[in-house]
Amino acid sequence: VIINAAAYTNVDGAESQEGRIAAWAVNATAVKHLSEAASKHDMALVHISTDYVFDGTTDNHTEKEEFSPLSVYGQSKAAGDIATSLTPKHYIIRTSWVIGEGKNFVRTMMSLAQKHINPSVVSDQVGRLTFTSELVRGIDHLLQNNCAYGTYNLSNAGKSASWADITRSIFKIMQSDCTVTDVTTADYYKDKPGIAPRPLNSMLSLHKLEATGFNTKNWQTELTEYVQKEQKTDNS
Repeated sequence: VIINAAAYTNVDGAESQEGRIAAWAVNATAVKHLSEAASKHDMALVHISTDYVFDGTTDNHTEKEEFSPLSVYGQSKAAGDIATSLTPKHYIIRTSWVIGEGKNFVRTMMSLAQKHINPSVVSDQVGRLTFTSELVRGIDHLLQNNCAYGTYNLSNAGKSASWADITRSIFKIMQSDCTVTDVTTADYYKDKPGIAPRPLNSMLSLHKLEATGFNTKNWQTELTEYVQKEQKTDNS
């Protein structure tokens, strides 16, 4: 089994000439090489994809939806999906709003709360968080149970929320008195050059994955655990 977790993920950087070349090299060409190697050696290829292969105009993205990427990043990831699909044994794992180790949205908002900063946060992009622990569980489930090859949406379960809503949840868990000001995507990036267009709806249908017997974990439950763990680490 080859598990490809590598990607060029600088969405805005991919809009530059240099970034465009790097995005296509990592997200498309490199995946083609992996697909060829998997085919040659009769291996399964697990490739992590993204909701950015869609334009975000559908309420609930299914695995059968046609590609409609808005950005260079999304276009290069869609090409990687196509390359992956050319090897017989493949899993395309389509995910969204990933939170794990290193710099991420949750840690950034926690840092603002600790500094008593009241942020303005985008309120018209909606979706669900995906914690890397959930990605690991989902991929392991597909492999261990020899599930049918193909494309699977994989995110945490739960109701849709905006980035502003998620920030309020983070502050509530932290028992912070910081407040959040809602702002539209257009206003947030106003007068900022080189910004890539983003899908406004990132909700992924989880029916196909759950039909294999996988029980998805609610993003709010995992967010609480994540924030509390981060606070304990900060205090130790």
